[in-house]
Amino acid sequence: MSSTHKPWEHAKSSGSEGDPLAARFVASLDYDKRLYTHDIRGSKAHAAMLCKVGLITDDDLSAINAGLDAIEAEIAEQGDAWPGWKVELEDVHMCIEAALIEKAGDAGRKLHTGRSRNDQVATDLMLWVDAAEEQILDQIDTLCEAFVSLAEKDGHIVMPSYTHLQRAQPIVLGGEVMAWLASLDRAATRLNSLNVNAGNSACPLGSGAIAGSSLPLDRDFTAMELPMAGPPSENSIDATASRDAALDFCYALTMTSMWLSRWAEQWIIYATTEFGFITIADTYTTGSSMMPQKQNPDMLELIRGKTGQVYGSLVALLTMCKGLTVGYNRDLQEDKRHLFAAYDAVCDCLDMATGIVKTVTFNEDRIKQGLDRGYLDATSLAEYLVTKGVPFRTSHQVVGRLVGLCNTTGRYKLEQLTVDEMNAVCAEYRSAGAVGADVFDWLGPANVVKRYQSAGNAGVSGFEQQLAAWKERLGDQPTDGQADE
Repeated sequence: MSSTHKPWEHAKSSGSEGDPLAARFVASLDYDKRLYTHDIRGSKAHAAMLCKVGLITDDDLSAINAGLDAIEAEIAEQGDAWPGWKVELEDVHMCIEAALIEKAGDAGRKLHTGRSRNDQVATDLMLWVDAAEEQILDQIDTLCEAFVSLAEKDGHIVMPSYTHLQRAQPIVLGGEVMAWLASLDRAATRLNSLNVNAGNSACPLGSGAIAGSSLPLDRDFTAMELPMAGPPSENSIDATASRDAALDFCYALTMTSMWLSRWAEQWIIYATTEFGFITIADTYTTGSSMMPQKQNPDMLELIRGKTGQVYGSLVALLTMCKGLTVGYNRDLQEDKRHLFAAYDAVCDCLDMATGIVKTVTFNEDRIKQGLDRGYLDATSLAEYLVTKGVPFRTSHQVVGRLVGLCNTTGRYKLEQLTVDEMNAVCAEYRSAGAVGADVFDWLGPANVVKRYQSAGNAGVSGFEQQLAAWKERLGDQPTDGQADE
């Protein structure tokens, strides 16, 4: 009878290493090796606990820590070329353990006391998610800083806003920038809230394969040794079977990607010859293999396109979990493949977005050229009539008629109408004399953006208030009225 080369398969006459396809099919080493620092951190915490409860000696602990430190240094230096990466050992956990046994002997063989790869990988993944959240938050902050800089530079440019991709009301550019910042702020809040739920920070280590251990493990001590800041998981079965933390993180990534995609689409439109609102730096455009004049916004298009990949990762994770029995199943090995792909895509997109925002040019003269088209001040005129006592529904009808009058008389701006013409239409709706000479202070995009006063508005006052809040938040402004020293 031949013996297996895998240390966890002694009950079998042979293992999957006998078939190259089977060995490759069960292995996850090609993607889970990036967990090595987290696996080592979890192993050190577990070893410290084993020593505390007397299951290993102080000498064992010293040998384990020294061996793990050496392995971590080797992997950091050699990366994928580290000789300990052996596909026949299937995953990062067993590769590190095998290398530790080579270095520490029996002390290394004691490390797996009271634990399984099931609780080990669940812990590693949660540690990784915790670190990945911090990385994404840092990148979101950097992108926010780029948007704030753009708003400071060009925020007072008057431009159209759009609903249904049709011209709506005039805004300042900074008002739109603040909208993108609001979406990024929610993305950061969503990420920050993931660990508010104790279930997403509870430590699975010590749950074993499914039912726990008969050994006197101190799971509270283990949890305190790890940075997740949560207590031990309450139920060993759930702890090894749950991937809620990964799913929640992946959902947060999809929402971040979705908003990046919407921003990318907006700026793709702005970069067209038809709009011409922005010029994207050459670094972030590509040419055509046939048409020599082209400067295509490919980086923005790829940000938009990669959103499908991120969505797919979330759907894959959800589908993977939907039909599993409550204990650990090998299906869950695939979770990292999808989660890492989503994370990598969003990291790249955030970095790319920051580069584009930092180097974009808004073409103010081009924006001004068409600013008087589309009756952007129509709502302002309706609100002017409201201040004169005209019910809004009536004022809405009046302004609609005035827009029609402009169209039929070859005019394209409401301010080209006379006060008498406006009052003539008002008289048809029992609002005679509602319009005075002051109406022209309400007309024209430049006037309108100065008149907005509702909280959060996209005109001058709202933009300036929101920009000040963001600058204070990012540390660019003194707080509590205190001047810089």
